[in-house]
Amino acid sequence: MTPGSRGTRAEVALTGDILASYRGPGPVLRRRMAGTGDGRGEARALVTLMLACGLIFVGQWPRLSREAHLSGQELDMLVGGALLGWLFIAPLVLYGIAGISHVIARLFGGKATYLEARMALFWALLAAVPFWLLWGLVAGFIGAGAALNLTGLVAFVAFLALWLAGLYAVEFGDAA
Repeated sequence: MTPGSRGTRAEVALTGDILASYRGPGPVLRRRMAGTGDGRGEARALVTLMLACGLIFVGQWPRLSREAHLSGQELDMLVGGALLGWLFIAPLVLYGIAGISHVIARLFGGKATYLEARMALFWALLAAVPFWLLWGLVAGFIGAGAALNLTGLVAFVAFLALWLAGLYAVEFGDAA
């Protein structure tokens, strides 16, 4: 941190951890979960999830603006629907997916807790946010087409790879 910079250590650590996740998701996930035994683990998981969902929601604004302009719909209604979806419904769905993935991993000998399985999913979503923000920009400025499809595919594959690597690391003890 240089003198006069405005970022806090937590902000630098978050962006650094997002970048480091692409080199080694297991160790980053373990570092992010360090100290979760003190009762604050669930709060940390919820903050991670809500931050990811909030950023993805913001990333939808260019697409929603384009859609409102082209279709004549009210932008407020489109933003409200995205808000409901990303900040209220998606977290509930993601909690369910994390629980199901943990149960499936347990069938194959997984040893993690539900909290660790949730953090693997929620951190993967947050670490993939830069790609989802790019997807929103492509959707807003270019629109439907090959570029949008490719960007969406890259975002989904990045999320899926980070999630599966993190889940494997916590369930089976591999620090990959």
